[in-house]
Amino acid sequence: MVAGEAGKNLAQGYDATDAALLRLVQQDARLTAGQLSERLNLSPSACHRRLQRLEACGIVERTVALLNPRAVGRPTTVFVEISLATQADEVLDAFEAAVARIPDVLECHLMTGAYDYLLKVAARDSEDFALIHRRHLARLPGVAKLQSSFALKTVFHTTALPV
Repeated sequence: MVAGEAGKNLAQGYDATDAALLRLVQQDARLTAGQLSERLNLSPSACHRRLQRLEACGIVERTVALLNPRAVGRPTTVFVEISLATQADEVLDAFEAAVARIPDVLECHLMTGAYDYLLKVAARDSEDFALIHRRHLARLPGVAKLQSSFALKTVFHTTALPV
């Protein structure tokens, strides 16, 4: 590691060993402190303390199980571009509160560019998405325009951040 990189990592709240630990737990959060310690050449208690510190400072936000969309009947991914009628704070707040209540929406991003929000929606199929669109998306507050694009194939997917 170059000197500048070490300083950057410390400023971010983790060092090279922490980064290696973070890469491992992003691959498999079920690894025990003993398994992590073997891979990192640290004691189990040191691994446990490091992981607790990374959780306490907010670098590790939560531990989750990643489900196979096809196995749970949600193989269809749809990206929805949404333009609002106005950018007024109360409209943005109302939209964001309402979209957060739609269980089919996996992600919602406020965007720059041609549209205001980008949603990632998990659906059973195109008919299911039509229902989600009619029952939820079309009723979101402040919406001026919706444009949906169906993913034909997921070429690459990861939840692991580069550290």
